[in-house]
Amino acid sequence: MANLFSYGTLQKEQVQLETFGRLLQGEKDVLTGYKLNSLEITDPEVLRKSGQKYHPVLEFSGNDDDQIEGVLFEVTEAEILQADAYEVDDYKRIETVFKSGKKGFIYVGK
Repeated sequence: MANLFSYGTLQKEQVQLETFGRLLQGEKDVLTGYKLNSLEITDPEVLRKSGQKYHPVLEFSGNDDDQIEGVLFEVTEAEILQADAYEVDDYKRIETVFKSGKKGFIYVGK
Protein backbone atom coordinates (compact mmCIF):
# COMPACT_ATOMS: atom_id res chain seq x y z
CA MET A 1 0.00 0.00 0.00
CA ALA A 2 1.02 3.59 -0.62
CA ASN A 3 -0.06 6.89 0.93
CA LEU A 4 -1.70 9.60 -1.16
CA PHE A 5 -2.29 13.07 0.30
CA SER A 6 -5.45 14.88 -0.67
CA TYR A 7 -5.95 18.57 -0.07
CA GLY A 8 -8.79 18.97 -2.55
CA THR A 9 -11.30 17.11 -4.69
CA LEU A 10 -9.98 13.59 -3.98
CA GLN A 11 -11.60 14.00 -0.54
CA LYS A 12 -15.04 14.07 -2.20
CA GLU A 13 -16.93 10.77 -1.98
CA GLN A 14 -18.22 11.02 -5.57
CA VAL A 15 -14.70 11.57 -6.91
CA GLN A 16 -13.38 8.59 -4.92
CA LEU A 17 -16.18 6.28 -6.06
CA GLU A 18 -15.78 7.25 -9.72
CA THR A 19 -11.98 7.23 -9.68
CA PHE A 20 -11.25 4.22 -7.45
CA GLY A 21 -14.58 2.36 -7.24
CA ARG A 22 -14.54 2.64 -3.45
CA LEU A 23 -14.36 5.10 -0.58
CA LEU A 24 -10.80 5.58 0.65
CA GLN A 25 -9.65 5.22 4.25
CA GLY A 26 -7.25 7.78 5.62
CA GLU A 27 -6.09 9.99 8.45
CA LYS A 28 -5.74 13.74 8.71
CA ASP A 29 -2.20 14.99 8.26
CA VAL A 30 -0.33 18.20 7.54
CA LEU A 31 2.07 19.09 4.73
CA THR A 32 4.61 21.80 5.57
CA GLY A 33 6.57 24.01 3.19
CA TYR A 34 3.80 24.43 0.61
CA LYS A 35 1.17 27.02 -0.28
CA LEU A 36 -2.11 26.55 -2.11
CA ASN A 37 -2.88 28.23 -5.38
CA SER A 38 -5.74 27.72 -7.82
CA LEU A 39 -5.78 25.96 -11.18
CA GLU A 40 -8.52 26.25 -13.82
CA ILE A 41 -9.64 22.81 -14.98
CA THR A 42 -10.73 22.33 -18.59
CA ASP A 43 -10.83 18.51 -18.78
CA PRO A 44 -14.55 17.67 -19.15
CA GLU A 45 -14.30 14.35 -17.27
CA VAL A 46 -12.55 15.91 -14.27
CA LEU A 47 -15.07 18.78 -14.30
CA ARG A 48 -17.93 16.26 -14.32
CA LYS A 49 -16.50 14.19 -11.45
CA SER A 50 -15.50 17.10 -9.23
CA GLY A 51 -18.16 19.65 -10.07
CA GLN A 52 -15.49 22.34 -9.69
CA LYS A 53 -13.94 24.55 -12.38
CA TYR A 54 -11.04 25.58 -10.13
CA HIS A 55 -8.99 23.03 -8.19
CA PRO A 56 -6.36 23.75 -5.55
CA VAL A 57 -2.74 23.17 -6.53
CA LEU A 58 0.32 22.93 -4.26
CA GLU A 59 3.31 25.20 -4.79
CA PHE A 60 6.54 24.65 -2.86
CA SER A 61 7.46 27.59 -0.62
CA GLY A 62 10.16 26.02 1.57
CA ASN A 63 8.72 27.90 4.56
CA ASP A 64 7.81 25.60 7.47
CA ASP A 65 5.20 28.15 8.58
CA ASP A 66 3.23 27.33 5.41
CA GLN A 67 1.06 24.32 6.24
CA ILE A 68 -1.63 22.53 4.27
CA GLU A 69 -4.16 20.33 6.08
CA GLY A 70 -5.50 17.31 4.26
CA VAL A 71 -6.02 13.58 4.42
CA LEU A 72 -3.38 10.90 3.88
CA PHE A 73 -5.23 8.03 2.18
CA GLU A 74 -4.01 4.43 1.94
CA VAL A 75 -4.15 3.32 -1.71
CA THR A 76 -2.85 0.47 -3.83
CA GLU A 77 -0.25 0.90 -6.55
CA ALA A 78 -3.04 0.47 -9.13
CA GLU A 79 -5.03 3.24 -7.42
CA ILE A 80 -2.02 5.57 -7.62
CA LEU A 81 -2.16 5.12 -11.39
CA GLN A 82 -5.92 5.81 -11.33
CA ALA A 83 -5.23 9.02 -9.38
CA ASP A 84 -2.59 9.95 -11.98
CA ALA A 85 -5.24 9.56 -14.69
CA TYR A 86 -7.69 11.74 -12.73
CA GLU A 87 -5.23 14.58 -12.20
CA VAL A 88 -4.80 16.81 -15.25
CA ASP A 89 -1.46 17.35 -16.99
CA ASP A 90 -0.83 20.55 -15.02
CA TYR A 91 -0.04 18.39 -11.97
CA LYS A 92 2.89 16.08 -11.27
CA ARG A 93 3.17 13.47 -8.51
CA ILE A 94 6.09 13.54 -6.09
CA GLU A 95 6.85 11.79 -2.80
CA THR A 96 7.41 13.70 0.43
CA VAL A 97 7.25 13.38 4.23
CA PHE A 98 4.38 14.75 6.29
CA LYS A 99 4.18 16.27 9.76
CA SER A 100 3.28 12.81 11.12
CA GLY A 101 6.57 11.45 9.78
CA LYS A 102 4.78 9.27 7.21
CA LYS A 103 5.83 9.25 3.57
CA GLY A 104 3.34 9.71 0.79
CA PHE A 105 2.60 11.13 -2.62
CA ILE A 106 1.36 14.64 -3.38
CA TYR A 107 0.32 16.35 -6.59
CA VAL A 108 2.02 19.69 -7.19
CA GLY A 109 1.86 22.19 -10.04
CA LYS A 110 4.28 21.61 -12.91
